[in-house]
Amino acid sequence: MKKLFTVYDRYIFTQVLITTIVAILLFTIVWIAPEMLLNTIKKVLEGVYTVKTGVLVLIYEMPKILGKAFPVGLLLGSLFTFDKLSKDSELTIFRAVGMSFFRILAPVFVLSLIVTYLCFVTYDKWIPISCQKLNEIKGGETLTQYIYTKKDENNYPEQAVVVSRFFQDEMTDVIVMNFSKQIFNDLHGLENILVAKTGHKGLDSKGEPCWSLEDVTSYDINEEGIFKRITKKDKAEILNGDDAEEAYTIMINSTKRDRDIENKDLKYYVSLLKKANLDEDYRLMMNKYYQRFFHPFVCVLLAIMGCLLGFSKPREQRLIGFTIAIGCIFVYYITLPFFDLLAEKGVLPPLVTAAFPPMAFLAAIVMFYKSRDL
Repeated sequence: MKKLFTVYDRYIFTQVLITTIVAILLFTIVWIAPEMLLNTIKKVLEGVYTVKTGVLVLIYEMPKILGKAFPVGLLLGSLFTFDKLSKDSELTIFRAVGMSFFRILAPVFVLSLIVTYLCFVTYDKWIPISCQKLNEIKGGETLTQYIYTKKDENNYPEQAVVVSRFFQDEMTDVIVMNFSKQIFNDLHGLENILVAKTGHKGLDSKGEPCWSLEDVTSYDINEEGIFKRITKKDKAEILNGDDAEEAYTIMINSTKRDRDIENKDLKYYVSLLKKANLDEDYRLMMNKYYQRFFHPFVCVLLAIMGCLLGFSKPREQRLIGFTIAIGCIFVYYITLPFFDLLAEKGVLPPLVTAAFPPMAFLAAIVMFYKSRDL
């Protein structure tokens, strides 16, 4: 019975692993040194951060860098290793003893699957956790405005809630517009407006989620759109049950970038955006959700591409392969925002925009493989 992991496999696996780690470290240093490191040192010297806090900030910034460094490091690691093997005629020897191109690539493929898993875990777990820690160090999430519209089964608005400022579950300057059932041409009339100085998400008397307002002024409106009564209230509940929970989830996540949210929470957030008919936000976040699965797969593709670029004749210039590799990395990352925009505006479905870059890499690999006649 043949060994599944031979001396050759261990040799190639180790060589590519070492060069990949070196490439990841170099990429991390280049990425973190120019601005992030200087800003952190500046805040430590100014007394904004302690030395310990400055070190923690750099540590928590690492996962965001590693998410990009894993595929880049694997590409450069496999390219450098196979280029060296080509220049030393070792690949020629491997081919002479009957090893096919795909058999030579086997240990690199195994390593790429391991890195793919690490990349997936980084985006799913490590980056959201590190972003949460950074928010705690830097003073929490940004105060911002939020508008929520509750609609009936016919997609007609029932209630609109405008929160001027919020932080976590505390809200300030809340305006609630309750729509009447009567529709005037293309307009929905208002029957009541609530204005509250403060509000928060909590539990009602039944233990169900609810939005509670304090120091409320209520304006009742007649069918002619004229205020007919103004009253003061100490408290008022405006959203209850699932509506309260879903509105709160959308509000909190609206202040976050997709990288701040774990996969399961991002999937739930996307479903709420669809339910609330927030089409542009839904398409953008759905595209980001699909990217969570396609981006790690790019590690495998870049590893194979690195091996292909490394296959060269002894006298071929090494610069050519590295130039093509850097160009591929640049094109991949520079086009991601463009595809995000296509998804957000509905030009292409989110699945297409998320899958197109890795599929383009796959097509390029196939064409490059055929042109090299390996």
